[in-house]
This record gives sequence, structure tokens and C-alpha cells, in this order.
Amino acid sequence: MNRLEAGAYEYGCIVLGATLLALGAAILHASWNIAIKQSGDRWLALWAQMTIAGVLCSIFIVASGGVPHEAWLWASLSGITHVGYVWFLARAYDLGDFSVTYPIARGNGAVLAALGGVVFLNDHLSIVNVLGIAIAAGGLFLLAGPADNKHVLAALCVSLTIGIYSTVDSHGSRVTGGNLYPLTIFMTGTFFISLHGLAMGRAQEMKHTLRTRWKPLTVTACASVLTYWMVLLAVQRASVGYVTAIRESSVVLAALFGWKVLKEGNARRRITAAGVVLLGLIILVVS
Repeated sequence: MNRLEAGAYEYGCIVLGATLLALGAAILHASWNIAIKQSGDRWLALWAQMTIAGVLCSIFIVASGGVPHEAWLWASLSGITHVGYVWFLARAYDLGDFSVTYPIARGNGAVLAALGGVVFLNDHLSIVNVLGIAIAAGGLFLLAGPADNKHVLAALCVSLTIGIYSTVDSHGSRVTGGNLYPLTIFMTGTFFISLHGLAMGRAQEMKHTLRTRWKPLTVTACASVLTYWMVLLAVQRASVGYVTAIRESSVVLAALFGWKVLKEGNARRRITAAGVVLLGLIILVVS
């Protein structure tokens, strides 16, 4: 094997690793989101999940000797953004179907994250990359279909927060150069979201939720930590737009879960749209 072939092989392995990490994250992410959708009070469930994750992450960070000081700046910016993410996500799930809200939020989030990577992080996307992302995004909108304005607005607000924190966290992960950075996000997210909950006067409800539902929420908390860690490991190996688009294959699972688990309608349209999403992802991966 000559040097050129060896370089191509090494690059292929790196991209394959990033792809597998992103796909694994997609499966976990869709799974814990449907658990949240099935919860009674979605904001409380999301807050408790983040809090449990934050406690687990703080223990691990202390045991590992800590993280660079500069990591906390980016993690704090991400934590503040997660206040909006959690509020709008809970609101969107309150207003409509899982298989509608999730695709709109994640699909637009992928596009915004890709643009953020190009504008702020000097990522480069080829014409074929852009074509793949465009086709996948078109499939996501077809999958979402018609929805009421409040539902769409809440999901679009979720996507905006996703685009912001994805760009912030990708940069934070790169500049700190450590695999512990994702854990700091859950700690700062816990802090700022808890402040928001206290400001809303929900202290007693927050205590009750942790006391009565800590077991199932610990499972989803672990899944959420692993999901985000896998994504940020992937963006250390490939561009933000590439990783984010692959990870958004979770919308296909969302369509299937919504149809089979939650008994949501429009199965034919959603399956067709899922095929369009897969086509876009295949084009993206091949390129």
C-alpha cells in the first residue's frame, strides 16, 4: 500500500468512525425523546433528566481530575442556550405529534448547525454535501407535513437553539481537546435550567419529580449523556454539518415510533418522507 492509498484508507476509517458514532447517537436520542413525549409534564421530565445527568457528570469530572478552565466558558454558553431548548421542546411536545415536532426541530437544527460550522468554525462542505443535506432537509419537511402554527413555531424555536448550542459545543470540544467537555454541558445546563425552574415557582414540583421518578429518568439521563458524547466525539473527526446530518437519521426512527408506539397517523406519507431522508443521507455519506 503506497502513501496515497494509506492516507485514503486512514481517512476512510476516520469518516466511518464518525458515521457510526453519529448513527448510534441517533438511535439513543430518538429513544429518550419518545420517553419524554410519553411523560405527563414534559418540562419537569426534561429538567429532572438533565439534573440527574449533571450530577453523574460532576462525579465523573471530579474523579477524572477536572477539565481546562476555558471549557467552562463554552459550557456556560451552551447551558444558557439549553434553557430555551428545554422550554421550547417541552412546549412543542405538549402541542402536537412526536413524529411532527421531532423532524421539524431536528431537521432545521441540522441545517443551522451546518451553516454555523461553515460560518464560524471554517468547516467546508462540497456541492455534493450541500445536495445531500438539502435532500435530507426536504424529506424532513415532507415528514413533518401540515401542522398548526403554534406547533411549528415552537419546533422552529427548538431548532434555533439546537443550531446555536451545536455550533458552540463543537467549537468548545475542539478548543479544549478533551473528551470530558460534553460532561460539563450537563452540569451548566442543570444549573441554568434549575434557576429557570425556580424562577417559575416550580420548586416543589421539581423535588417531587426527582423523588418519585428518579429510576426511569436515570435511564434516560444516561442515554442523553452518551448521545451527546458520541456526537461531540464524531465532530472531532468530521465536519459539523456532516455529523449533524447523519445524526438526524433519528427522524426516521421518530416517524416509526410515532406510528407504531404512539399510534400517530399518516403512516404512508411519513414512510415515504423517511425514504427521502435516507436518500439524502446516502448521498452525503458517499460524497
